[in-house]
Amino acid sequence: MSGQNQNQGNCEGTYSTSTDEYANADSTDWFADMFADFEPQNTTDGSYRGTMAKIKATELQYQEVFQQKFVEANTNLKRDRIRVTIKQTGNSLQLRATLPLKPGDCSLGKEKKQYDLSLGIPANLEGLKTAIEESYELGKLIARHTFEWNEKYLGIKSREKQEIKNIGELLDTFDEKYYQTRQKTITSQNTFANYISVIKRNFPSTTLATKNHLEEIINSFQGNKKNELIAVTSVFIKTFQLGFILDVTRDHVTPAHREIPDNDKIILAFDLFEKFALNRKNTNITDEIDTWEMWRWVYGMLATFGLRPRELFVEPDINWWMSPQNIDHTWKVNKNTKTGYREVIPFVPEWIELFDLQNPKPLKILEKKVTKIASVQNINWMRRDISRWFRKVGIEFQPYDLRHACAIRAHLQGIPIKAAADNLGHTVDEHTKTYQRWFGIENRKKAFGEVISQKSLIELQKNEILALRTENERLKLEVEKLKFSQNV
Repeated sequence: MSGQNQNQGNCEGTYSTSTDEYANADSTDWFADMFADFEPQNTTDGSYRGTMAKIKATELQYQEVFQQKFVEANTNLKRDRIRVTIKQTGNSLQLRATLPLKPGDCSLGKEKKQYDLSLGIPANLEGLKTAIEESYELGKLIARHTFEWNEKYLGIKSREKQEIKNIGELLDTFDEKYYQTRQKTITSQNTFANYISVIKRNFPSTTLATKNHLEEIINSFQGNKKNELIAVTSVFIKTFQLGFILDVTRDHVTPAHREIPDNDKIILAFDLFEKFALNRKNTNITDEIDTWEMWRWVYGMLATFGLRPRELFVEPDINWWMSPQNIDHTWKVNKNTKTGYREVIPFVPEWIELFDLQNPKPLKILEKKVTKIASVQNINWMRRDISRWFRKVGIEFQPYDLRHACAIRAHLQGIPIKAAADNLGHTVDEHTKTYQRWFGIENRKKAFGEVISQKSLIELQKNEILALRTENERLKLEVEKLKFSQNV
């Protein structure tokens, strides 16, 4: 009897230490180093396919860590002589233990039986923490011979009393849940901020998070709006493991026609910033007097390099841009942007001088603004400010049209597709799709004209060569005649 009590005491003591260890551990401890040494492959692609490849790599890393923790948890339970094992079935975790027969279970000749207890625990890292705590709790009851079948262990609570939450309640923990399986970078924070914005704008906070309610709201929209809602809501459902998949169809959307500006229009639009500054009303805000110069510089950089607007604001390497060693005038895009680090070569090198892009004054204004960036939201504000300044000074095209213009220009210049795609941070497929989509009639005329001109030039050169050969033969005959006459 004393031996039994001693064993029970040991079990209880082991349980207490281990349970405290897990129960008191900060949730962030489980996730802090999950992505410490993880660098997903840079897809150099802003497309959906490239984004999904990066997401897939992150999910695989998460699953690898989860499996490692899962094995570690069962090893620790065995080490601590806890007679419970955690097992995974689909997207749920269960506790496996040998227990007294369940009420209504008439297994002849048995007093105990192995059961898999479903407590409604999801198969993720947070759920694994819960499963560990529950395992030690159950192990304590088994060791003390005080286990009883109640609603919790019969699974009645998880089956019948599961509360359906509304959108507002889920949003309260969306941030925490989302980053349990993702790295927290500038890029992922921007993506998450967009998700939050889309959900808050389109789903009332009191909407119950059920399949029917979500689908009803999504189907009330059309086109790009509907497609965006499908994508964001799918992430939301997966994050909270709501247990269903949306049964909605994406709309086919044809991009609206856009007239991509040619070089002359781009150069003329550059001067609109100074015209605006000269004609505007006086401002009393000292910091804002010369801000137009920074936005003009931003315009010039977008036009010359085909950058994404964000690639100028995320930790810009101004020292490299102004360095005498930067003889090729390249711009270094920070690794925390959409498609990772790359060094960009100017598509129109002469515009660096024409637009005075290495003037230190606008760069100092940029540096001052960038140092005030405290969150991804600040970067989004600056990105939106570009469009606002385009409208303010009277530019008729969009900031991204300058990027599309570079893709088209590269094609017309004969730059190899792979080189142009890498420079823009595209895959070859995405780059080809971009310039084909916006390759208007004027650019087609230009392309045909250049090819025809080249052919005409080749024909002209061939004729000149033929004429020179003929003249050469004539001169040879003249020389022979002279030699013959001298001999006579």
